[in-house]
Amino acid sequence: MKNCHSFFANKECEFYPCHENITGDLNCLFCYCPLYSMGDKCGGNFTMLSNGIKDCSGCTIPHSEKGYDYIMKKLQDNR
Repeated sequence: MKNCHSFFANKECEFYPCHENITGDLNCLFCYCPLYSMGDKCGGNFTMLSNGIKDCSGCTIPHSEKGYDYIMKKLQDNR
């Protein structure tokens, strides 16, 4: 998977690894999740803070092995 269009690991990033609970390689391709603007329709593990901001720090979908496929499907389904 390392030499694939759907995987990128930036191990030199000051925030790498941004999630400690991912087993295997952490995918940095979607460092900022393109599903954020979907609000509660993204399907990820998020919480809403008291100030109304979506907190996605508990979500690992964009960084997981199947994250690319999940995100591409969600984006396609919501066109």
